[in-house]
Amino acid sequence: MDKDYKLKDLESDDFEDILVKIESSFDIKFIGGELYHIPNFGAFCDHIASKIQLEHSDECTTQQAFYKLRAAIALTLEVDPKIISPSTLLSDLFSRKSRRSKIKRLRDNLADFNLHLLEPSKWVFITLVALLLASLVGLFFNWQISLTTLAFSIFGFWLAFKLGKELNLETVGQVAEKMAREHYLKSRRNSNTFNRNEIEKVIIDLFSFNFGLDKSELTRDAKFV
Repeated sequence: MDKDYKLKDLESDDFEDILVKIESSFDIKFIGGELYHIPNFGAFCDHIASKIQLEHSDECTTQQAFYKLRAAIALTLEVDPKIISPSTLLSDLFSRKSRRSKIKRLRDNLADFNLHLLEPSKWVFITLVALLLASLVGLFFNWQISLTTLAFSIFGFWLAFKLGKELNLETVGQVAEKMAREHYLKSRRNSNTFNRNEIEKVIIDLFSFNFGLDKSELTRDAKFV
């Protein structure tokens, strides 16, 4: 990760993407230019917290997400939920042989969360990226062949992600954190409540995870421009 990459370096498209994720996670809507007056990251977090018009509850959302996830895994695998902890490795629960079918069943049991836990192997991904780049360069020399290769590489990406078996997270706890980050209210036992003290941390996690920003750069005084 580039240590010089900061919040102010985000492109406008990136910022729009993260706003969509925040809207989805907290079930809020940004209207017009309501964010134009926001001076820094701390004020941004406070503004979002003020938009969540729900009852405050001190319960930990990640913990509640874990309990929902644990119950869904136990149902999917037909195992005792007590054997599943935040540190349990996903690879121990989902063997490669039946991983795709069982992960699909888990996703069905957690349909509200739209979890994506599988991806293609690194060598497949690197090969397809190389093919895609070669196709783009080839457009300057033989566009007919390059267009065919480009279409093949795009189809290859679609197929690779559809059939991928590699886990993109390691532990059950990491999946619970992903659920709480991307689907905050749905992760809570009572979706009509929220923990005001968690909102800034969740927003920091969203920015850090999606853009590779060092959390130490996401201070309350950090500027967007």
